Amino acid sequence: MNPFSLSWMAWLLIWLLLWAWSKRTQRRESAGTWSVHTLPLIVAAVLMTAHHLPGHVLEGEVVTYRPPFFAIGLGLTWAGLAFAVWARLYIGRNWSASVQVKADHELVRSGPYRFVRHPIYTGVLFAFLGSALAMDQWRGLVAVAIVLAGFLYKIRLEERWMIETFGDAYRDYRRRTRALVPFLF
Repeated sequence: MNPFSLSWMAWLLIWLLLWAWSKRTQRRESAGTWSVHTLPLIVAAVLMTAHHLPGHVLEGEVVTYRPPFFAIGLGLTWAGLAFAVWARLYIGRNWSASVQVKADHELVRSGPYRFVRHPIYTGVLFAFLGSALAMDQWRGLVAVAIVLAGFLYKIRLEERWMIETFGDAYRDYRRRTRALVPFLF
């Protein structure tokens, strides 16, 4: 098994083990909105893992492959997954897979949340980017774009709910902290 598959499987195992460790849900998004931001992740995962796509259009090289792409991509994948795990552990019992407000929900603004408002998405996005770089195929870049689109949709919904829940405290946090990439976005 390649190091990318092992890395993503280890990350998924950690995610599944931590799944039940969260507070009781007070408010949950609908199944419809959940599917709008979850389906892109599934499509992107299929694009990244499928060995032969119909028509092979997306399997072409993006640039002439260079051996350092693999090492840089693996490092970026590991860093992204580690950042996502750090954020997941740091948010603790406030975490949920769907957009939710938890009972006694706390606004976390420290740890990785002092750098970006959505560090789990940042980490996963950078991990996809690293895997795509090492793959050096168009399907990897398409997968990154699809993941980004799904996260941007989910962020809009989460941000609205956080403003409704935390009011000015969240507005202030939002003014001072970027959504996904420190100093940029």
